[in-house]
Amino acid sequence: MGRYVIRRLLQMVPVVIGTTFLIFTLVWSLPGDPFAAKCGDRPCPPAYIERMTNEYNLDDPLFIQYAKYMANILTGDFGQTFSGVDIADELISRYPTTAQLALIAIGVEVLIGITAGVLAALRRGGFVDNLVLVSTLIVVSIPVFVIGLLAQITFGVQLGWFPVTSDGTFYSLLLPGFVLGSLSLAFVARLMRTNLVENLRADYVRTATAKGMPRKRVIGVHALRNSLIPVITFIGADFGALLGGAIVTEGIFNVPGVGNMIFRGINQHEGATVTAAVTVLVLVFLLVNLLVDLLYAVLDPRIRYD
Repeated sequence: MGRYVIRRLLQMVPVVIGTTFLIFTLVWSLPGDPFAAKCGDRPCPPAYIERMTNEYNLDDPLFIQYAKYMANILTGDFGQTFSGVDIADELISRYPTTAQLALIAIGVEVLIGITAGVLAALRRGGFVDNLVLVSTLIVVSIPVFVIGLLAQITFGVQLGWFPVTSDGTFYSLLLPGFVLGSLSLAFVARLMRTNLVENLRADYVRTATAKGMPRKRVIGVHALRNSLIPVITFIGADFGALLGGAIVTEGIFNVPGVGNMIFRGINQHEGATVTAAVTVLVLVFLLVNLLVDLLYAVLDPRIRYD
């Protein structure tokens, strides 16, 4: 297991370098004045441009700029926003909100998605199965921002069950969390159903049944465990999509999280803010996937020796 963990950590190094370099290049190498948004309609004073150019090493080649930026990141220096706020402090204050939102979304995926998938597989061809298939097909066909606006109008404005915008409290994050997890919920339900149906037809399940093992034990211990492996892998890989979707969801519900920070940074052309926030999201995504891979290896020990 130790060698497997070390191998996975080493595999993360080129991924971190590649993704962060791509983000840095996309934000800082685009043509035009990267600080134009700070000065509005007026051209920026030469002294300001010179100071910011020196601060972000824009006169250096791109690789040197990137190396200096990553060196600062490793020391905890993420730079400052245009308004002079330390980006590291801003990330620290906003990250718990985004983490809560992502956990609520994953909770929705796991509880509702897996339950719906199991019920559909056990009642294959029946009313519940058809209901799950049709409802999940409808959900995956609708963009997340449309679901967000519909949920906001229905449950926030008309029914008044949830606040229309979020102030960062747990209750106010429930509706955005459900919206964020809705798309993945549909995929989890379908994936769970397909895998469980397949495993229920497998030889080892028939053998266990023929030996007189109770059906609940056959399903719960054998078929369900094997069916969960690809679902857990999907949920781990989906964490990145949740973080990306959080940018839209936090923008719709005005959630004070990292996604909203990126949303605002893109609108205000704050390159330093966008680069730092997305870099941290990438690192978190890779760490979560590492944890999922480790869990995957625990569920199926053969993975460690591949």
